Amino acid sequence: MIRQIKSGQPAAVKAENSLQVRQTVEKVLGDIGAHGEQAVREYSAKFDNWSPPSFRLTTAEIEECVRSLPRQVVADVQFAQQQIRNFALAQRAALRDVEVQTLPGVVLGHKNIPVNSVGCYVPGGRYPMVASAHMSVVTAKAAGVKRIIAAAPPFGGKPHPAIVAAMHLGGADEIYAFGGIQAVAAMALGTESIQPVDMIVGPGNAYVAEAKRQLFGRVGIDLLAGPTETLIIADDSCDAEMAAVDLIGQAEHGPGSPAVLLTNSERLAAELPDAVEKLLGWLPTADIARVAWRNCGEIIVCDTLEEMVQEADRIASEHVQVLTRDPDYFLERLSNFGALFLGARTNVAYGDKVIGTNHTLPTMKAARYTGGLWVGKFIKTCTYQRVLTDEAAALVGSFCSRLCELEGFSGHKEQADLRVRRYGRKVA
Repeated sequence: MIRQIKSGQPAAVKAENSLQVRQTVEKVLGDIGAHGEQAVREYSAKFDNWSPPSFRLTTAEIEECVRSLPRQVVADVQFAQQQIRNFALAQRAALRDVEVQTLPGVVLGHKNIPVNSVGCYVPGGRYPMVASAHMSVVTAKAAGVKRIIAAAPPFGGKPHPAIVAAMHLGGADEIYAFGGIQAVAAMALGTESIQPVDMIVGPGNAYVAEAKRQLFGRVGIDLLAGPTETLIIADDSCDAEMAAVDLIGQAEHGPGSPAVLLTNSERLAAELPDAVEKLLGWLPTADIARVAWRNCGEIIVCDTLEEMVQEADRIASEHVQVLTRDPDYFLERLSNFGALFLGARTNVAYGDKVIGTNHTLPTMKAARYTGGLWVGKFIKTCTYQRVLTDEAAALVGSFCSRLCELEGFSGHKEQADLRVRRYGRKVA
């Protein structure tokens, strides 16, 4: 039996919050679409108290950001980017062009073509999310994207030097200091000074995710990466301290971040609340994490491993950390997750910052139908066909003609019939 020991906010409260976000985003996108850079500037001043002469950073400003950082910080950024680049290039190598002769004289194929231009959004309002620059810019570069622009909000009244350095070292061609809905809209729709991009990627808060949702179709997006979610699957081999640290370590992202323990251990379920309170007693980000745990934290107890798999797939969490005796049991059986973290030696923070897998992952149950950001998201797999012989053209044409007639497409039928008449007698 599956038992809910602690629940989060009711669905009705979440729905009301979503409606307010949708309405706000719709208005901002409409204003920027109609008024361009003037509206971008007005919203930047309103939301971020930021209205510089130019939102785009100059080469000198970028170089100064890099110079201002301690050498160790630059080295750490470069290390993280190398791990992400290595994995992205390995993924890119797995994407092969295909060409095959499916019938005598009929050649079909596909080519993997990088998107021409991408806008990378890097969150930075509450925390300077340096790692998000690696995840989007470095991965787009590994895919072969020709033009990569990147944007992040100001932090403490100026561009954050480490974010700017990470964008630059990762390979961004243009770097902008603005954030939120206005940044996403400016990159997607373009302004008087910004050429629009073909695709927007990167995580963000609920407003950024909703802006991407509303812009989808006018531009491509990676996925709707909203507030961070974490699910821990644990048995009695996991202690309450580790479960608490790994849940609250993600809850500090924001007050709307779900953090869920799924366990078959009554002991762990009973001990977790006290371990969480102990951690919140000293953690510097406790003011945020406490709200997230109160509103979005859950404890779910199952009797069997099969129930744990069932419940984990229902939750379809962005991050799923497996703290059990046999993590591979869940690797082999789970189907709905953004990323898996198998065993106590690793954790979500490794994936968020440095280990090499991408941290832009599906939220809000999107893991049911998509994975996270990876090099393939920047690649269009486009097909082509070629017919080499008259006999093949006539053969395919005869089948095509009859199938077009079946559907009532007379113009399509004539396309096929023309080839049959020109290239050979009708094949039975």
